[in-house]
Amino acid sequence: MLYARLIISRLLKAAIVLLLIVVFNFVLIQLAPGDPAAILAGEAGAADEAFIAQLREQFGLDQPMYVQLWHYVSGILTLDFGYSYRQQMPVLDLILDRLPATLLLTGTAFVLSLVLGILAGSMAAMRVKKASGSLIMALALLFYATPLFWVALMAVVLFSVYLDWLPAYGMFTVGANLEGLAYALDVAKHLVLPATTLGLFFMAIYTRMTRASMLDAAQQDFVKTAKAKGLAPRVIQRRHILRNALLPIITLAGLQAGQMVGGAILTETVFAWPGIGRLMYEALMQRDYNLLLGIFFFSAALVILFNIATDLVYRLADPRIKGAAA
Repeated sequence: MLYARLIISRLLKAAIVLLLIVVFNFVLIQLAPGDPAAILAGEAGAADEAFIAQLREQFGLDQPMYVQLWHYVSGILTLDFGYSYRQQMPVLDLILDRLPATLLLTGTAFVLSLVLGILAGSMAAMRVKKASGSLIMALALLFYATPLFWVALMAVVLFSVYLDWLPAYGMFTVGANLEGLAYALDVAKHLVLPATTLGLFFMAIYTRMTRASMLDAAQQDFVKTAKAKGLAPRVIQRRHILRNALLPIITLAGLQAGQMVGGAILTETVFAWPGIGRLMYEALMQRDYNLLLGIFFFSAALVILFNIATDLVYRLADPRIKGAAA
């Protein structure tokens, strides 16, 4: 019952936040330079004023901003995100078609970075005065400081061009017509480079956070008590130090999960991954305002959902706040 009230409370707050985000994004897009009607008319080879006015009337761009905003917000309530000028398709259909690819990429990168980051951070904390521990932290610093686009390009050059181990772009082999397990393995092979590239930066953050949290937890009184009881060092590390060190990592992971959606824009563009990140880049270049607003809405909704999930997981992991007010 407590968790049900918590979820309802969070969802109500999320709806208000999402509405404010929708209004802010709409106003921001309207203030951006460039006229979609003029761009479409120029590409059609008929950039005269009459044709531009006709396009503006057709897409409702000739109406006042508050009228356009009202139509857009009321449309969202009925899951009508408008029509893409350039793709000639409903925005919702375009996003739902690309969303699974982005969730697959970001989900894989998130799990990979979290598991490897916690593992590397634990090893670094256990070897704090050894050369191996310093090496782990040096690699984490390297991954943290290296630009994501450079890592992506170098990964393509090394593993695709020189070694020819992994495909350089796409989500699956075009024209192969694979099905079942063969198709899943083909997608997994294409997923290795973009997921690893996207996850390296976040893995470095989790490594540094895990090490710092474990070193801090190791100084607490309950660890001294466990040592006095004669427990094995590995048991103390796993059951007492790591378990308590995971609490700040859970909070950080919830924040980083939302940021991965934004980081996927660059990764999807470099690797030609057919997700909403690449779709956002294409919409931005084409001044497709309806599509941009729809992508912003879904990106914000995903971030909010990740934060709600993090809040619930944190309450499950820390019994001290289970009875806290929602």
